[in-house]
Amino acid sequence: MRYDEHPIPRHEPVFQISIVARMIGLHQQTIRSYERIGLVSPHRTAGNTRLFSHEDVERLRTVTRLVNDLGVNLAGVDVIMRMTHQIELLQKELEQTRAERDQLRGGTRH
Repeated sequence: MRYDEHPIPRHEPVFQISIVARMIGLHQQTIRSYERIGLVSPHRTAGNTRLFSHEDVERLRTVTRLVNDLGVNLAGVDVIMRMTHQIELLQKELEQTRAERDQLRGGTRH
């Protein structure tokens, strides 16, 4: 069986902090500080080991880009990340509402 036949779900926690630090190019302490202030929330195993998902890694990459490339401070990053999440939720809700509307109209657009 090939890897791409059964990809790991993006939300499944699979990476330890040392691997994530190497993937992103951050120090482990930086990642821990981002966790302390709530910018990322990795899964914790029964032994209290942090495990990060692909989504967590992408979130940390976004934080790194905002801080390093755009000069945004961590409070600003938090606001941007929360607003981005809210926009994504609203877009999904709008898509669902449009689909329901189209279904009620018999699938035709006016």
